[in-house]
Parts: sequence; C-alpha cells; structure tokens
Amino acid sequence: MAKYKLWVVAAATVLLLAGCTSLQSNLSSSSSIKSTKKLQTTGKVTDSMYEGVIDNNQYKTSQTRGLTTQQSNTAFDVKSLESGLLNISKKQFPTDKYLYQEGQTIKTAEAQKWLARQSKDNTLGLNPEDNGEKEPDKRNPLYLQQILEQDFLGADGALEGMSIGLGMNQVDYYAKEQYGATFETKISSAMMAQQGKQMANKVLTRLRQKKGLSKTTIVVGLYKQAPKDSLVGGTFFAYGVSKNGSTTIDSWHKMNQANQVFPLVNDEKAVNQSDADAFTSFKGQVQTFFPNLSGVTAQAHYEDGVLAGMNITVNTQFYSETEIMSFTQYIATAADKYLPQNIPLDISISSAEGVQAYVGRAAGSKGFSTHVFGSY
Repeated sequence: MAKYKLWVVAAATVLLLAGCTSLQSNLSSSSSIKSTKKLQTTGKVTDSMYEGVIDNNQYKTSQTRGLTTQQSNTAFDVKSLESGLLNISKKQFPTDKYLYQEGQTIKTAEAQKWLARQSKDNTLGLNPEDNGEKEPDKRNPLYLQQILEQDFLGADGALEGMSIGLGMNQVDYYAKEQYGATFETKISSAMMAQQGKQMANKVLTRLRQKKGLSKTTIVVGLYKQAPKDSLVGGTFFAYGVSKNGSTTIDSWHKMNQANQVFPLVNDEKAVNQSDADAFTSFKGQVQTFFPNLSGVTAQAHYEDGVLAGMNITVNTQFYSETEIMSFTQYIATAADKYLPQNIPLDISISSAEGVQAYVGRAAGSKGFSTHVFGSY
C-alpha cells in the first residue's frame, strides 16, 4: 500500500525504487527543499515517499534494524515497526522537506547493550536486572524487544531530525533452563506504557550527549510487539516529540491502531464486521470462479477503528501464463466490486514457484494497476 505497508514491505525498501540522481536535478522547482550542495539520492516515485541519501555510491543500511533481545518476534514485527515509525515520522518531517537515511547514530554494539538487561557488567541495559526468579509473575520480564533509528537530513546532508522506535513486549517468552520449555510472562498495557515512557527519556538523555544531537528534533514512538504466534505485526500505541534539547517527553500522543487477519480465526471478533463480510464475499467469488486455489487471506490495518489498508495474498496452483493473465484480470474486477472502496489495496498472486502477478490500488485512486510476471 502507498501509505500503510505495515505487513509486507519494509519502508526502507521503497526508498530504493528509483535510480541514483543528484538532488538538484531530481527535485522539482516547486519543492521546498533547496539544495546547497550536490547529494546523491535514490529519487522517489511518489510525493508520499522520502528520497534516500546515497553515500559514495552506496546505500547505508541501518545500524539497528532487526536487532532484538531474543528470537521470539516475528518477521511481521520487524517490518511493522519500521513502516509504522516511518508514517509517524512523516507527521514531523514532511517528505518534501527532508531526505531519509537509515539510522547511523546508534551503533550496533551500543544498541545491543541498550536492549540487554541492566547488570554490573552492562550499566546501559534498559531492561531491568534479573532478580533470579523463575515464576512468570515473580520474575523481572524483558520489556524492551526492539529499537530502531531513522534519520532525516536537510538538503545539505546535515542531520536535522531523528525518529526512535521502541518495540515493547506484551508477552515475554523465556526458559527456566537452557534448552528447556518456553514459559510466558504477560505484561499489562499500563506497565508496557509506563516502562516505554521511562525508557524513552533515558534514550533521549543518551542521545542528547552525542555530537550534533543537543538541539535536534527527536521523535519517539512506542510499539506493542505482536504475540509470538501472531499472523500480523504489532501496532504503535503512542508517540512523542522532543525539541530544543529536551531530555523528556512530557506530552504523549495516543494512537489507536489494530491489525487483523481475514478470514477471522479462533472466534476473533471483527474490528468492523462489514469489512470482514466484504472480504468473505470477495474470497467466495474468486474461489468459485477459479477453484484451483490453495488459499485466500488478508491482513487489514485499522486507524481509530477505520480501515486504512488491506493486503491480500492469493495462493494458486496455476502454471499456465494465460491462466494467470485471466485470473489477474478477474481479481481486479472482483476487488473493485466486493472490497471496500477508497482504501489502498495490495493483492499478490503466488504459487510455490513465487509471485506470479500483482494487483494494486493506491490511496485515493479509483482504478487498479495489474502486472503479470513473465518468464522472460
């Protein structure tokens, strides 16, 4: 989706879609970015995307992306944290005024220390010290699971803004002994928010001490990790902005987000029943017309209870290119007829051999774009 690719495509990937170009030649004359020196950038396809910075003909990868306290989070969480933080960043750092760079300030080794428990050997640990208890309701859980940095530059390449995402556990998975059974410590929403806000202030204090960050605007987003067996990623529940060298965030903005899988599983209640019914109608129509399907599923994203985007995966058993062409056209027709209007939609058609076709509709668009991947 153009705005809410929370589940499938990491935000950093879309920054690489265009070829390298100089900033002066790439930005239109109406852009509010005024270049003072030439920079290599990735270019951008739409106004909703940032231009990424290229240094010495190479794209700098993130120092913190994918770092976790343990291997319990899903791939959905890594991607949802990244794309969700990028959407929060756009509120403070408009895409027509800032360039994007993967986080470079918090180094990998430093982030690993922050994610670990506090101890005599690691005074930088943001997670609480191990109290030696093994029972779920007595032990000190790991509250912080992920940390992510995103940087925003001016036209001259100077760092002007930063966003930090803190991925907080709602369930901490642990073993009482090495290679033993997995146990769970559940963390309440109130405790998760309390710990997240305290950690945010600690992170701000540390960042302000770094060169060039004493007055930089810093956004901190608090993200609720999805449970280990979830079929969707987690969601952001709050964010705050620190300006003028402040080491605390005194005003937090609440966020009401939800992700849901269609068809509904485990007797889960629909966020919006009409959306669930619309998908059921679409799924039934598609499976009736093309019976050789392995499955049709969707991931829906909600903002304040309103559907903000949907990503659908259709698994097929087709091998004929002409079958795929016909099926793709039918998918676009059925989507337009049965699925909710005026939201971004991504529909991928795949088989065991890989992605065969794509159907998509951007936010605000009435029509669908389609593409069939050929063998040549």
